Amino acid sequence: MTATTKPARAMVTSPHRLATEAGVAVLAEGGNAIEAAIAVAAVLSVTYPHFCGIGGDAIWMLADGEGRRNCLLGIGQAAASADKIDQIAVRGPMSALTTACAVDSWGAAQAFSAANWRGGKALGRLLEPAIGYARDGFARTPSQDFWLDFRRQEAASWPGFAAVFMPGDIGDGVFRQRALADTLENIAHNGTRDFYEGALARRIADGLAAAGAPITAADLAATRTRSVAPLSLAYGDTTLLAPPPPTQGVTTLEIMGILDRLGARRYPAGSPEYYHCCVEAIKRAFLDRNGIGDPDETDLPVERWLSDMHLAAQAEDIDMAEALAWPQAFKTGDTVFFAAADNEGRCASVLQSTYYDWGSGVVAGDTGILWQNRGGAFNLVDGHPNRLRPGKRPFYTLNPGIALKGGKPHLLYGTQGADGQPQTLSVILSLMLDHGFTPEQALTMPRFLLGKTFSDSRDTLKVEGDIAAVTIDGLEARGHAVSRIAAKSPLAGQAGVIRINGDGEIDGAHDPRSDGVAIGLA
Repeated sequence: MTATTKPARAMVTSPHRLATEAGVAVLAEGGNAIEAAIAVAAVLSVTYPHFCGIGGDAIWMLADGEGRRNCLLGIGQAAASADKIDQIAVRGPMSALTTACAVDSWGAAQAFSAANWRGGKALGRLLEPAIGYARDGFARTPSQDFWLDFRRQEAASWPGFAAVFMPGDIGDGVFRQRALADTLENIAHNGTRDFYEGALARRIADGLAAAGAPITAADLAATRTRSVAPLSLAYGDTTLLAPPPPTQGVTTLEIMGILDRLGARRYPAGSPEYYHCCVEAIKRAFLDRNGIGDPDETDLPVERWLSDMHLAAQAEDIDMAEALAWPQAFKTGDTVFFAAADNEGRCASVLQSTYYDWGSGVVAGDTGILWQNRGGAFNLVDGHPNRLRPGKRPFYTLNPGIALKGGKPHLLYGTQGADGQPQTLSVILSLMLDHGFTPEQALTMPRFLLGKTFSDSRDTLKVEGDIAAVTIDGLEARGHAVSRIAAKSPLAGQAGVIRINGDGEIDGAHDPRSDGVAIGLA
């Protein structure tokens, strides 16, 4: 982790230094936060291919000091032929059953930038660093190597994957993706909609069809980012903003509302009482989370979930001496968080993802695009809010956030980690808002993960190894089934935070569990 300690007036944070540097360069040229974030998004699509890419989706949270609050839901929809699917796959061609909306979200964000933040940077300029890294190469990160090694045996059978991501000899140690470079150049020259309606769209559709995936050219053409109002919740003297369903943003807000009414600030950070109340608040909110689906098709009681009466009842249900028994449904997934704040207080907080590490594993023909498997979040249970249907959006784990103070952006935050996202965010926010931690201190604090992981199918409370022994003893005494994971484990999320202080000075950090860095601009 690198935290910015020198006074800054603008900042970018992301899980990869090259991406952060690309965003800072845009800010240095006079670009705004959205333009910087697009540059970051494009570079991460190249340098963090195991967690995100242009074959995936993105969620944007936008805010400024003039009262604008916006959320861009770049979520692809299920194929029109989804009613013929009788089994939900999580890898391979039939797991590539939703379209990819990340690239369209770049276009929607750029349009917002031009209309509201005097944005004038050409798309080609913003994609230029990413094109260069795809064509000329970069050194793979330990994170990429870890996930490639972890999936190596099964990945060998994924259509088109090995030729792109498992080269037998990389010679000088530089990883190149020339086909992806060509694709990004097409987007830079022809615009983001070329991915959905142009010559590039036809190549994508042909490549997916050849692999046996159900996505068609018509499905791509129907893909659009939605601009919606964020959800909000008061927490002390701040207002927390989150994306609405089908994301789990409401879950993060519900956890924070329960903690507020439970008085979590009374318990010392790191104590067994503190971790216990965080875990128990998460459990209550997760029981409501099971009802999240596409609001186009399901009437969701979001207002009730965030109502004072419900939050108070949830807090009242928590026994500070005993843990609620916990075997609940687990959702896996990986993503990247990045954020940018410019010198006028305009902010973008973003998550971009291909769902599981390496997504579906399917490369769309000769485009170099690795497609997501977000459709794996659907099920085939009649009457369930997340039942697969043609054109439907799946339950969505991505939920980047912004906290306002005095009506202006104060915190930008988000994390990788699917089920772990609300868990990690609630702890980080509580540490900063209740206990006065700096971004670096909050991200360094030991964390936990409730439930199953890709490597441990037990419904236990996974705690990082640097949590104090007395705290673990206190959790076990309250009935938590505790298991230990490594200190600063990637399982506990890879979060980032930018904080804008009242005087306009900015500090921030990216997680020590990642390859990330926050860089400020004076």
